[in-house]
Amino acid sequence: MRTGSVAVTRLDRYIAAATLSGVLLAATALTLLFSLLEFVEQLSSVGQGNYRLIDDFFYVLLTIPSRVLQVTPVSMLIGCLLSLGALADTSELTALQSLGMSERRIIGSVLALACPIIIALFLIAQFVIPPTQQFAESQRASRLSPSASVRSADSFWGEGNRQYLNVQRFEHGNIPRNINIYAFSPEGRLTSAIRANRAEIRPDGTWLLTGVVRKRVLSSQFQTDHPASLVWHSFLPPNRVQQLLMSPDTMAPVELYLYIRDLSRRHQQASRYEQELWAKIAIPFSIVAMILIAAPFLFGAVRAHGTGQRIVIGVGIGIVFSLVQQIAGRLDLLLDLNPAVIALTPSLLLMALAVYLFLRMHRPRRG
Repeated sequence: MRTGSVAVTRLDRYIAAATLSGVLLAATALTLLFSLLEFVEQLSSVGQGNYRLIDDFFYVLLTIPSRVLQVTPVSMLIGCLLSLGALADTSELTALQSLGMSERRIIGSVLALACPIIIALFLIAQFVIPPTQQFAESQRASRLSPSASVRSADSFWGEGNRQYLNVQRFEHGNIPRNINIYAFSPEGRLTSAIRANRAEIRPDGTWLLTGVVRKRVLSSQFQTDHPASLVWHSFLPPNRVQQLLMSPDTMAPVELYLYIRDLSRRHQQASRYEQELWAKIAIPFSIVAMILIAAPFLFGAVRAHGTGQRIVIGVGIGIVFSLVQQIAGRLDLLLDLNPAVIALTPSLLLMALAVYLFLRMHRPRRG
């Protein structure tokens, strides 16, 4: 019994390794394809300001991690169809079944592979995508408009209307903390210095500062006061505010959750951020759904399809699935639907379809 258990474990590893090679191949191909499309799209910006072809290349290179996150679910489906389909073509799947591995056990081996992939994706989303994406966006903005005020890493410097703004860090990705604002007269003399612990950027562009220490220069003397809060009319135009704040799709999952909780506590609209958070939560469900939907094409009557047909099937399912997700996301924003339901429904429906096809495939035929 022990020898048989060890043999099955080795077979599980063999299936997982074969599947992983197919997934990596598909993910690499899709990432390169979408990176090339992004490179071509960015060519329209080449020549504006100091933005050159090499800047386009580095922008695409730095945004690759976010593309990997997007293509992994479809890559899982294509990888399963490619790798396990190749095993079926060489009758290895049949041999594995003769050694005691059922179809469910084979699919289970692939599902076990999904666990480390999901963990790796979480680490990429949490620690890799936010800094690389923010650096890419800030470098692109500074090249396109050298005079623009852009966020660098986790701090910000900006200048306008004879005022200088410094944000030393951003809490939960998008909440300015430790803010310094310096104002000067037309002659270049310092007129006021404001220090605030925290700021809330309102929709109208004003900043609500809290934990404020304000120093004003009056008759060559500093006058200090400590207002509980202070409304500051920012010199930043709306487009620069957008550059200052991280977009929801580039925020780390944990920071995104904390930011949503902070917005809810202040009774502010958080729909766009909730949608993005649930879109990230839905990725593991999408991966599982892609693995399950591959089963009917590997063990059913359609397994005789060639490699090219399997790729077409995988890409077709992936395109339809992505379109359904995008349409559902738009409906969520338009109709103010529950973001959790909208994000998870496509994956759950695909899982249900996969289970139905798999059970129907094994249903005893009458007569």
